[in-house]
Amino acid sequence: MSYNSPYHNTGFGTSGFNPNTSGPVRPWNKPSPQLNQQLKNKSSLRTGLSFAIGFLVVIWVVHFANVLTGGLLSYYGIHPLDPSSLWHIVTSPLLHGSWEHLIGNSIPGAIFCFIIGMSGKRVFWEVTLIAGLVGGLGTWFFGGIGTNHIGASGLIYGWLGYLIVRGLFNRDLRQFLLGVVLAFIYSGLFWGLLPIQPGVSWQGHLFGALGGICAGAFITSDDPAALKAKRQQKKLAQQRQKRGF
Repeated sequence: MSYNSPYHNTGFGTSGFNPNTSGPVRPWNKPSPQLNQQLKNKSSLRTGLSFAIGFLVVIWVVHFANVLTGGLLSYYGIHPLDPSSLWHIVTSPLLHGSWEHLIGNSIPGAIFCFIIGMSGKRVFWEVTLIAGLVGGLGTWFFGGIGTNHIGASGLIYGWLGYLIVRGLFNRDLRQFLLGVVLAFIYSGLFWGLLPIQPGVSWQGHLFGALGGICAGAFITSDDPAALKAKRQQKKLAQQRQKRGF
């Protein structure tokens, strides 16, 4: 007869105590804040790149399809004050009238997508939605009867407008300085806000930029951590006052 002694495998041997190196991760073995920040930065870069590449892929594929169909897709631009084309505010930014038009929008559009995308998916879609709606509706109302407005430039002006002003509303110095730099680099785009060049949808540019400014003013998903914490503390203080504390 044999049995397993409860005294076996106790960790003690002929050479003394053998510590157990396996087991759960101790608190002192958790990733450092520096490592967490590095992982967060890598994730932000991947998100920004995915939006930039996605933007380029979509507008180039759509343009190829438009060329192959002889420009038939251009009908889905915005026709001001035409109720049947109101939903074209969704399709209009995907269409371009020429290769020059497409290339001209590709580089700044990809850059702005990357920068905004680094702040997160929610931030990107909120800014894009607000800029697209304000820009599209403004063009539909004031673009001029009998015209057809296509191109991603309305969104591009919206993204740029957002990037220029968000540091003011977020009280973030780095974002403010980035906005100043972008405003300087792309200062030539401000001429596109004026009705001085025939065939250019200055209405789409103007209202797109206004939409981007509205996004910078009203969304909170892009707030820095310190500002979020401050607002949370203020909210808790207001709740305590209501309860009589």
